[in-house]
Amino acid sequence: MATVASGLARTARDALSKGDLNGCAQTAARLIERTPTEPEGHFLFAMALTEGGRIAAALQSAEKAVALAPSNAEYAAQYARILTLARQEAAARTAADTAASLAKDDDPLTLDTIGCVYARLSDHAAALPLFERVVTLEPDNVGYRFNLATSYGFFGRVVDAEAQYEAIIALAPDHGRAHLGIAALRRQTSESNHADRLETALAQTADPTERLRIHYAAAKEYEDLGNHEAVFRHLSTGNAAHKAANSLSVESDARNIHAIQSCFGRPDYFRGASDVPDGPIFVTGLPRTGTTLVDRILSSHPDLSSAGELQAMPLAVKRLSQSGSRLVLDPDTILRAGELAPAQVGIAYLQRARQHAGADRPVFVDKLPLNFLYIGYIARALPNAKIVCLRRHPMDSVWSNFKNLFATTSSYYAWSYDLMDTARYYLMFDRLMTFWRETFPGRVLELSYEGLIADQGNNTRRLIQHCGLQWNDACLRFHENDKAVATPSAQQVRQPLNANSVGRWKSYEATFTEVRRFFQMNGIIVD
Repeated sequence: MATVASGLARTARDALSKGDLNGCAQTAARLIERTPTEPEGHFLFAMALTEGGRIAAALQSAEKAVALAPSNAEYAAQYARILTLARQEAAARTAADTAASLAKDDDPLTLDTIGCVYARLSDHAAALPLFERVVTLEPDNVGYRFNLATSYGFFGRVVDAEAQYEAIIALAPDHGRAHLGIAALRRQTSESNHADRLETALAQTADPTERLRIHYAAAKEYEDLGNHEAVFRHLSTGNAAHKAANSLSVESDARNIHAIQSCFGRPDYFRGASDVPDGPIFVTGLPRTGTTLVDRILSSHPDLSSAGELQAMPLAVKRLSQSGSRLVLDPDTILRAGELAPAQVGIAYLQRARQHAGADRPVFVDKLPLNFLYIGYIARALPNAKIVCLRRHPMDSVWSNFKNLFATTSSYYAWSYDLMDTARYYLMFDRLMTFWRETFPGRVLELSYEGLIADQGNNTRRLIQHCGLQWNDACLRFHENDKAVATPSAQQVRQPLNANSVGRWKSYEATFTEVRRFFQMNGIIVD
């Protein structure tokens, strides 16, 4: 019996390593049938279910494996990973801590998995040493090196990050994320850049996702070099191919925003008292418009910490609404959320938020830009919350989003791969903010990015006052803040305030003719 069970376990693991999820699941099920009190079958069944996207069922099997073998570091680490996928962050943290106490240096995959769980929980300080150990153990694994390079970048360790990215490119010349990572670390110069290498990699790479990433890396470097024609050529080529291949558009966003305004325009929608006392600070706005900068300013205050970009409010609304779609936000979810009690949503939000590093104080910063979609829920569910929305010149807003590569598989940013779609999304954002201003007067501080650059002192004081904090000079020295930054602005916010990004769109003015006309027709001032 033991020999047969061992053979089944090897067969299931082999199938899993080859991506044969059905084969792994079927073999694991046979193993469970033969030896139901042995953990390996339950573990492998959980792994097959996880990779197949069946997270709830996977969690049950993983729990059985961990219960049967509580000292197995691999089981504990994967259990923690599955818990993060199930959005059970507090339990994931406990499981990750257990796994870290059990893990040995002969299992780099388990160490890396634990590090990734900590990173998902915004605890980059806990993740970094694990990633360092992993790369020492298995230096030729580009995935491990990428995790380490990214972590170094979060902490502003540019030289260390660059060394890791270069090692990756030496091992895998078409690794698009490494090319993009290294391009973003510093400003490239005519004496030191990677433009030729990027063009070569692009010519030799067939994978569409890697090509997209290399296009973005090349655009970043050419913009540093002042070659604006090459910048737009790379962005428009890469984005057009990605949009066409994935049938991306702004239409679903338009339906969502229309539903939000229609529902919150009703007198009976999402009504009821909330006495939730906590007052988190929400920093919202379009991406790439200064939200990370404001987050750093606020988290430099000694009474505040940042929890990063939390999905806590979107998930609280989604889960409580009990809508049946797989999308976090859609018209059905918005409609159903109207029946919820605001206090219920506020409590659910805090329960989720508190599971993340940085959200353990009574007041903390939640810097998810797209929370501008949830301002109505925030205002009613958390009456003591402070809400800030960044506003940036419409043309710079469009350009900064068009030239930034977000998560390639996320529906949140489907609008960002087309210049006109991005302009349409800006208009919807602008209209929604007007609606929130009229519906919740005085609740949202709309802070101009350009105004903050031009008059740092007074606008920072406005920000601190709005958030109900005592003034502290450290907020003017945000660039000295040594905490991790897990956004594309990681290097920018480690420098004193400057106007380098103001008016950047003007270098591409000839390509903005249609955008300008669209904005002027819709009353958006661009001059």
